[in-house]
Amino acid sequence: MITTSKRITISKTARYYIMGQPSEKINSVWIVLHGYGQLAEEFIRYFKTVVNESTLLVAPEALNRFYLKGFGGKIGATWMIKEERENEINDFVNYLDSVYDEVIKYGLFRNAKITVLGFSQGTATACRWITKGRSKIDRLILWGGGIPADVNLQSSLTILNSVNLTIVVGDKDEFIPEEQLMKEIKRLNEIKLNHKIYRFNGRHEIKAGVLRQLI
Repeated sequence: MITTSKRITISKTARYYIMGQPSEKINSVWIVLHGYGQLAEEFIRYFKTVVNESTLLVAPEALNRFYLKGFGGKIGATWMIKEERENEINDFVNYLDSVYDEVIKYGLFRNAKITVLGFSQGTATACRWITKGRSKIDRLILWGGGIPADVNLQSSLTILNSVNLTIVVGDKDEFIPEEQLMKEIKRLNEIKLNHKIYRFNGRHEIKAGVLRQLI
């Protein structure tokens, strides 16, 4: 007997969190994308130092949730896995575009400056979204990660050069050794991709003091 794989597109309920008070005073919106095994409700708290009467935080949560250990207890989320890779990417790109439309394009903040910050696994998610989706942003911060190899830098150069790219890495980040960082910097310089590198004293973590300096 022949086994055939089929695909079907369905509706799925997704959630995101906001911090701050939506109003006509908002001139800055931060969309923050969590890392592997995190949840948006917890992740958004790292950024409370950003919020004021003119700034709004938006934290979408990845579509795939799972138990971090065993069959119960604490839950985390992941943006994608290697199975059905391309469909996973398309799904979260469409999802993030929908969040963008709901919060910004059709909300109060059409003239606000938009910053997207991805942390850890969220850095790859941010890059894939910005280069494959339809949302327009002003600033891209990749914290604890870089541009994934599957993003074609040549074809995405115009987009990436338009988003004021900053890469943030702790000097003790256990996931990004110095050799890997130097290789990434060389790769970006070779194609003349405009970027800034911000190093801080710390590990694979969000630090409030560093965040305040980035603001």
